[in-house]
Amino acid sequence: MINKIIPSTAIALALAATSGTSVAAGDDDKYKVTDKPLELSIHMHFRNKYAWDENWPVAKEYEKYTGVRLKGVASKIGTNSQELFNLMLVSGNLPDIVGGNSLKDSFIQYGMEGAFLPLNDLIDNYAPNIKAYFEENPEIKKAITAPDGNIYHLAYFPDGQAARAYYVRQDWLDKLGLEQPETVDELYEVLKAFRDRDPNGNGKQDEVPAFFRHWEEMIRMVTLWDARTTGTDSYHQFYIEDHSKVKHGYVDETYRTGIRNLAKWYKEGLIDKEVFTRGSKAREYLLGNNLGGMTHDWFASTAGYNDSLKETIPGFDWIPMAPPASPSGVRMEENGRTTVKPDGWALTYSNKDPIASIKYMDFIFTEKGRNIANFGVEGVHWNMVDGKPTYTQEVLTDSQPVNSQMWSVGAQIPIGFR
Repeated sequence: MINKIIPSTAIALALAATSGTSVAAGDDDKYKVTDKPLELSIHMHFRNKYAWDENWPVAKEYEKYTGVRLKGVASKIGTNSQELFNLMLVSGNLPDIVGGNSLKDSFIQYGMEGAFLPLNDLIDNYAPNIKAYFEENPEIKKAITAPDGNIYHLAYFPDGQAARAYYVRQDWLDKLGLEQPETVDELYEVLKAFRDRDPNGNGKQDEVPAFFRHWEEMIRMVTLWDARTTGTDSYHQFYIEDHSKVKHGYVDETYRTGIRNLAKWYKEGLIDKEVFTRGSKAREYLLGNNLGGMTHDWFASTAGYNDSLKETIPGFDWIPMAPPASPSGVRMEENGRTTVKPDGWALTYSNKDPIASIKYMDFIFTEKGRNIANFGVEGVHWNMVDGKPTYTQEVLTDSQPVNSQMWSVGAQIPIGFR
């Protein structure tokens, strides 16, 4: 429970007190939100190991364009983001801004209790880019609106549909004279060939035909037999059938059929025997040692192995493939990007300049700010090529996955951005 509730009149007074904040003139300064430099505090701790760092290259870019510096106050050595959030709340000593992952419910609950400022009027009056985005995407606006009708936080809004895909060793297929599998039966034959025909050429039967960092991705393969496991990008969720029926894949007969077939494949050595124990290093170990043949995983980090392994494994060719068709002819990619993540940031009742704060947040919804939030610093991490932001070769060939590199410089973190 928050130990201080701010009345609506106090919010109004806070807004009135800062109404003199203005935008600097001139094209070079069109993103400035204050006449003079302003420092605001932010508690942002996420994924149990990252904390906002004002020295991030991306944070410095935001400051350069807006004139606002966000000073991180969350512990940089803490290892439990939710615990740090709770301690910050009960202290009653709130910073100007709070952000992090999986905080949507807290933002709404404590926002209605007065800990966070309602953003509706701030967005309407001072955030034209956010306002336009909500006008174009009313369902997204609805998704972050609290039961009392107020918006208390801005979320991370992913684009696109598919987030993960099947990846296969195309070089192994070529060596064995095989085509990418178009059906589940063809996939079965491909995996047997990977197991039996020594595609890595070391004279040993040590290949792991199909492997997964997350065992749920193995279970997801029941879709190859017309089953379902989830309705979101999270595991073990219900799904909506025909836009009206709430169902769960685990209770369907097709799910049992899929599990029986996966058990058969596992017994035959087509699926990694250590799928339940190998964990997050599965790709790194099995691909790095030229042992893994196929997986289902995130696009960005999975594709990166083409660059990181090209010198150590000659001819390494690791590419996505369309989902093989089920016996009924259905090709299903069950995983998809959610349109609204439960991540983002909010303004607290202690915020010293709500107008400057919402303008800062609005900058990240401009094309300039959006590119920084997604790709990092232009000329360092990316360049504009044929009108599209494109990562540099240094980023693409680094030993770390692109997303990990972005997190380390302050990009693609769970703030409010597109």
